[in-house]
Amino acid sequence: MTVRPRRSVLYMPGANARALEKAKTLPADALILDLEDAVAPDAKAQARAQVTDAVKAGGYGPRELVIRVNGLDTPWGGDDLKAAVAAGPDAILIPKAASGDDIARASAAMRQAGAGEQMQLWAMIETPIAILKAGEIAAAARHAGSRLAVLVLGLNDLVKETGAVLDGERTAALYWLSAALTAARAYGLTILDGVYNNFRDMDGYDKECRQGRMLGFDGKTLIHPDQIALANEVFSPPAAEVEFARKIIAAFDQPENKGKGVINLEGRMVELLHAEIARKTVAIADAIAARS
Repeated sequence: MTVRPRRSVLYMPGANARALEKAKTLPADALILDLEDAVAPDAKAQARAQVTDAVKAGGYGPRELVIRVNGLDTPWGGDDLKAAVAAGPDAILIPKAASGDDIARASAAMRQAGAGEQMQLWAMIETPIAILKAGEIAAAARHAGSRLAVLVLGLNDLVKETGAVLDGERTAALYWLSAALTAARAYGLTILDGVYNNFRDMDGYDKECRQGRMLGFDGKTLIHPDQIALANEVFSPPAAEVEFARKIIAAFDQPENKGKGVINLEGRMVELLHAEIARKTVAIADAIAARS
């Protein structure tokens, strides 16, 4: 099982050369080099050149590199995507996905731009229509030629478009979070929680990370380097969980348990579905350890 940790995924403004350089030293699992929201219209071309040059130059180690392009229906989107593909990041992130057709169109555009087979597509879920069509968007991952691998929640845009007010429990957003997560899981996709805006409020951020982990998210998108360590901690499987997962795998691998659907392990009834979960837990733990 090949997995990549995506506990901490940090947005980096594409127009900020110092930030792009600093990112090479940060312990984030992944970096989103942003050409969209973080870049003013008159700086789009410069940011595009700066980001693609940085990706080509390398030096980011094991960090997964993702370039967020402008929407393909904007004046910059087409040029962004072609330049981003040529730079060779791990993935391209498209904003405001609204349908399965958007996924098909972006995947086709990547292919036409010469993207290698390993280059993935990530998609932002950040509008009311995206929530209503989350299942359709996620299902596009199963279509021939699709590169979709990750969904990213954009709660700030959802709040803006709905007029919702989020409390400390994100009550108004729970439907959005669960709908998107359920769609992602139905089609085998990774899904990332939205950002926490007040990067100085570490208590509130801690609470939100743990809520996201409880809901089932794979990791959290971040806006500040100070948020990385906590995301890495919260979204890592606990040592005790990993230890028991290894015991489950070992138990089902015993000759006397081959073919069994359920076994007794340390006083617990453990089913084959738990073995599948255990293998995922161990795979992500091993991937995290390899990075360290």
